[in-house]
Amino acid sequence: MEQLELHHLYRAMAWLGEALPPAMQAGSTPFGPRTTKDLVEEALFHRQSVEQLRQRILVLIDTTSFYFYGRGGQLGKHGYSRDHKPQLRQLVLAQVLDESGLPLCCEVWPGNTTDPKALVPLVNRLRERFGIRDICVVADRGMISAGTVEQLEQAGWSYILGARMRNEREVDRDVLSRGGRYTVVRGPRSSPSDPSPLKVKEVIVGDNRYVVCKNEERAKIEAEQRESILSSLMQKLNHGGPKSLVGNSAFRKLLRSTGVKFEVDQAAVKRAARYDGTWVLRTSTDWPADFVAFCYKQLCLVEDSHRTMKTILETRPIYHHRDDTIRGHVFCSSLALRLRHELLKRLAALKVDASWSQVIQDLDVLTETELEHEGKRFHLRGQPTGCCSAVFQAVGVALPPTVRQVVGGGPID
Repeated sequence: MEQLELHHLYRAMAWLGEALPPAMQAGSTPFGPRTTKDLVEEALFHRQSVEQLRQRILVLIDTTSFYFYGRGGQLGKHGYSRDHKPQLRQLVLAQVLDESGLPLCCEVWPGNTTDPKALVPLVNRLRERFGIRDICVVADRGMISAGTVEQLEQAGWSYILGARMRNEREVDRDVLSRGGRYTVVRGPRSSPSDPSPLKVKEVIVGDNRYVVCKNEERAKIEAEQRESILSSLMQKLNHGGPKSLVGNSAFRKLLRSTGVKFEVDQAAVKRAARYDGTWVLRTSTDWPADFVAFCYKQLCLVEDSHRTMKTILETRPIYHHRDDTIRGHVFCSSLALRLRHELLKRLAALKVDASWSQVIQDLDVLTETELEHEGKRFHLRGQPTGCCSAVFQAVGVALPPTVRQVVGGGPID
C-alpha cells in the first residue's frame, strides 16, 4: 500500500469505467456502453442462491444528478438539476436496489437524459445482465409516462408506479372521485418514533388497478400550510402589486384574473384540498393494497442512498474529465453503499441494533497509541465502546491485544 501513489488509484478507478470490447456490448442501453464495472455487478449478483433468482425480485429504481466542476467529458450535459445548479454540467445516475436496500447496479447517463426515456431500457437490461425471470419494477411518478407503462406491459414486467394525480385525467377524474372505504394500515402515532399513519383503498378503472393512499397526519400539515399561504395572499392582494403575486409560485396556483385584477380562485383551493396527504399508485400486481403501498414506500431506500453518496461519501462535485474515470468514480461510491449494507446486515444477524452513524462514531473512538519504554516500542490499544467490538466480529477481524511490542522497532524519533 505504501508504494501506491495517487495516479495508481485514478488508473484503477478508470479501469472500472472502461468500455468492454464490442463483442461484449450485447444488452447495453442507448445511453451508455457496457463497462468493466458491469462484470463486477453481475458477479456479485450471481453469488445469490439459485432459489432467490427464480423468485420475483422487487427492484427499486430512482435517479438523481451529480454536477461537475468542469466540462465532465461526454457525460457532462446541461439538464434538470436535482441539486439546483442548472448553470453547471451534470450526469444522471440511476440506482437499482432490491427490496432490502441492497444496491444491484448503477447506471451513469449524460446529464440531459430524461427519466421516462431511460426506464424501459434500464429494466430490459436487467433481464439481459442478470437473467432474472420475474421483476416487479417500483418507480416514482417522475420516471414514467403513458408510453413507459405500455412498454412495461408489452414486455410482461410487473410494476408499482406512482401516478401523476394532477396531470392524468383518469386519476384526477375517476380514481380520486371514486367512493369507497379506506382500510387502516397504521393508525395515529403514539410516539414520534412510530411509523407515519396510513390508510389505503383499491380502485379499479377499466383494466387499470389503482391504490389510493392517505396519510391523515400529512394531510393536516398540508392543509395548515395552504391556509397560511391563503392568509398571506389575502394581505398581498390588498397591498401588493400583480407582479409580486404572479411571481410567487405558491400564490400563482391559487389566483385567477378577472381581467381587471387578481382574486383568489376558490375552485383551485378546493381542488388542492383533494390532494392533501394523498398519493395514488398504479400497479399490475394482484398483491393486497397495503402491501403495494409498503413496496412503494421502500423507494425511500433509494433516496437514502442518493443522500449518502452526496453527503457522507462526497461523490459530488466531480472533477474528472474522462468518461471512464467518471463512471469508475461513481461506481466506487456504489460499492461503498454495498459494503455498508452488508456490514449492517451482519450486525443485525448478531442482534446488534446500530445505525450507521453509531458505527462510525464508535469506530472513531477506538485509538492506538505508540509509546517507548526503556528503549522498547509498544502499541497501546484503547478500549472499544458501543458496537465497536461487534463490528470487528461481523467482518471477521480480531481486535489486537491491548498492549503489544513492536518487534525490531527502535526508539521513536
